[in-house]
Amino acid sequence: MSGYSSLLKTSGVARIIAAQLVARFPFGMLSLAFLLHVEQVTGSYGAAGLVLAAASVGQAAAGPLTSRWMGVWGMRRVLVLTLVVCVVTVTAIALVDMPVPGYMALALVSGLATPPIQPAVRTIYPKMVNSKQLTPLFSLDASAQEIIWVLGPVITTFISTQVGTDWGILTAALIMVFGGAWFISSPEVSRVRIPRSRRKIGQVLKRPPVLLATVVGFLLIGACAALEAGVVATFGHEGLDAGIVLGIFSLGSLAGGLALGHIPIGPWALARRMFIVFTGIAVSIFFSDALLLSITLFVAGIGIAPALAVLFAIVSASVKFSDTAEAYGWVGTGQLIGAALGSAAAGLLIDQNGAVGAFWAAAAFAFLGFLVPLLGKRWHPDLRGRDASPIPDTEPIQVHSV
Repeated sequence: MSGYSSLLKTSGVARIIAAQLVARFPFGMLSLAFLLHVEQVTGSYGAAGLVLAAASVGQAAAGPLTSRWMGVWGMRRVLVLTLVVCVVTVTAIALVDMPVPGYMALALVSGLATPPIQPAVRTIYPKMVNSKQLTPLFSLDASAQEIIWVLGPVITTFISTQVGTDWGILTAALIMVFGGAWFISSPEVSRVRIPRSRRKIGQVLKRPPVLLATVVGFLLIGACAALEAGVVATFGHEGLDAGIVLGIFSLGSLAGGLALGHIPIGPWALARRMFIVFTGIAVSIFFSDALLLSITLFVAGIGIAPALAVLFAIVSASVKFSDTAEAYGWVGTGQLIGAALGSAAAGLLIDQNGAVGAFWAAAAFAFLGFLVPLLGKRWHPDLRGRDASPIPDTEPIQVHSV
């Protein structure tokens, strides 16, 4: 823990972590808020899953593109534009009654306009700390972001059940405005300039570690999305049980990230962490009691933040600085496609088989998430004793003869 303490004393680190956490906090609320709101309006978890899928597909499509735009137009311009559009469309979902296709259309636009805060801050980090501090910083960030998933579901469930599902969404929109403005106004956002990439969009996926991180992120978040829907279906939205269980799930991730963040990243790191996630989810299939589910999901959560930290580190160590934002955009796209498919699969299985169907889907995603890095070990960089900073960009230098 002393290592994290010294890291937070580095100039600007604590502030930028806090700002990006608040800016991203609404996205720990919106999935559940959309699920509760659309299910209440339509009476169907399947319909709610389709709306969540539309939002996730929009985010997935925009991720690499808006991340790449930051290297062309600058971070601040891209962040302001996307923030405004996202807030407007999210607010419309809360305030306007419409059929399911209408909700899906607005959710798609809100997803397309999701501010690329995560790629931005992942690109900023290597410019704020030295090479030895970078991997612990990724771990601290992955752990700290679990605050979003601990408090987000609880706050959303409380507001949606006690005040109204529309206010669950509107609260997220208000936090989005405040957090987005705070992050955008941070000095690092204007100080760090992403060089324009010389590669065609998508070329960065040819690097095996980036592709590995994208696929495993897709499966990990797919498992989490299916699990979230399953917990909500198990307890309904009349009380706080669903939010509390999901909060404890994320608390396990926070604990795991802080406990395992100092461990050097070897070639088996990702498979080991994903096995923890799979084991906890697989056992949870057999329980519907809030206490027992909280215990099994806490165990599953222990592997999540450490797995995410590994994804961030192997991407950073494998690409040039000019490609980092796009690489993280693709990783985010993989995660969002996973969220879309996980939510949609869980919604359909809940309608057909009850809440346990979502847990089946989550376990299947998590098992594949363990199997892929196990079989793809040779693509996993060994970062033990290595610098996880991005590869420096080089360019020809003109030499004038005298």
